[in-house]
Amino acid sequence: MSNSTSSPSPLPSADRPEVAARLREALLAASFTADGLLDLLGAPAYAALARSETVPAFRATRGDTPLETLARLFLLQQPVPHARVERFLPVHACVESGWLVRVGAGEVAATVDVRPYGGPDGEDWFIVSDLGCAVGGAGGIGSHDESVVLGVGGASTTLAGITVRTPVSAALDLGTGSGIQALHAARHATRVTATDLNPRALHITALTLALSGAPAADLREGSLFEPLREDETYDLIVSNPPFVISPGARLTYRDGGLGGDDLCRSIVQGAGERLNEGGFAQFLANWQHVEGEDWQDRIRSWVPRGCDAWIVQREVQDVTQYAELWLRDAGDHRGDPAEYQARYDAWLDEFEARKVKAVGFGWITLRRTASAEPVVTVEEWPHPVEQPLGDTVRAHFELLDYLRSRDDAALLAGRFRLAGEIVQEQVGMPGAEDPEHVVLRQHRGMRRATKVDTVGAGFAGVCDGSLSAGRILDAIAQLVGEDPVLLRDRTPAQIRLLVEQGFLEPAE
Repeated sequence: MSNSTSSPSPLPSADRPEVAARLREALLAASFTADGLLDLLGAPAYAALARSETVPAFRATRGDTPLETLARLFLLQQPVPHARVERFLPVHACVESGWLVRVGAGEVAATVDVRPYGGPDGEDWFIVSDLGCAVGGAGGIGSHDESVVLGVGGASTTLAGITVRTPVSAALDLGTGSGIQALHAARHATRVTATDLNPRALHITALTLALSGAPAADLREGSLFEPLREDETYDLIVSNPPFVISPGARLTYRDGGLGGDDLCRSIVQGAGERLNEGGFAQFLANWQHVEGEDWQDRIRSWVPRGCDAWIVQREVQDVTQYAELWLRDAGDHRGDPAEYQARYDAWLDEFEARKVKAVGFGWITLRRTASAEPVVTVEEWPHPVEQPLGDTVRAHFELLDYLRSRDDAALLAGRFRLAGEIVQEQVGMPGAEDPEHVVLRQHRGMRRATKVDTVGAGFAGVCDGSLSAGRILDAIAQLVGEDPVLLRDRTPAQIRLLVEQGFLEPAE
């Protein structure tokens, strides 16, 4: 695998779509796809690539089949004999347009990483990135060039999975990088605009779209919203921004360059005026946990007026864990120990000056609303979830609309059904007559668990859409000998919570 500290190599031409189309056909014919590579390498070797470990993949590609050769050429960045590869690739056109370069004695090498990527409906896509950057991130190449463009990582796929995928007229990808979010958006948006401060990233996005057989996007150079006209608005805005809170902006692909979490705050605040009514803006972000300040209040203050918001904190790291994570991401731990310690010290100095004790990571979703009373939900949910979550996110906001438009009387007149794949767990001492509490647990989506009392458990258990909530409560009151009026008064709050969290669905 290439391991150079020099500037990134020249890129293939983005003005030769016919070559990209021919290369795509050749890659597909050789089964150079996500499924094809998984079959060839096996799951352990495939997973090892994400950890910058290439030895298992080398061992699995020692033969000379087209698929093995392509894996060594485009994924592992090894030169291969020209005579071997010309049997199944348009080598002359690829060299002429810059996808390949002649090296050594009769060999060719790739100028970019090409990683197969499976689309949500089984599409065979290809993510282009700088050499080495599809495998293990920048730490895997030892390059600190600020213009380097990474391939697909866990953050990229997380954002793609949580994004609402309803058909829209216009979508915007802020800080597009290698173009994965623009590629996803092209499936369901009539027009896709992508911005990036790094012109190399825009070039690579064009290559990703062309090699994946997707429509071209409107690519604009500049920071975040800056390249947009004043009157431009969108139905969907997505961004996996350079959210890392660091001293300085050493690596463009990850470091925001503004103080603390100001970059993430400015993106969230700026999205409100760019959204059409009902439109979504979805981001990954880091935020500071500052001494003497509630982190939830900090994030709430970011939400622009006229927007509902759902903010989920997925992880929290203390400042030492956070600094170590991103120093390792850049490969600094493999360099000079004194330089590593100096960089580490600089991170801690920065955090100390800002009174930061920890850093949170999570998802932020905004939806433009005409409601006079927008709802902002901030929660911590570090537990496993089931991706993709786009439908779950969309349903969350639809349920907000449902609940916001109904007072308690209207809620009790409504009918509900238990959502799919919900189980009930009773918790208590063995042999006890009654459980200490009852837990409802989801086995899909957010995979939430919530405590309910016996009335809530009984109510949820009989919700099949046939009876109104009020009639069910009246029957429960008669069964347990409780005043039905009092039960109707105290239960709507519990029903609202079960609806908001997706345990109950309106049946009307």
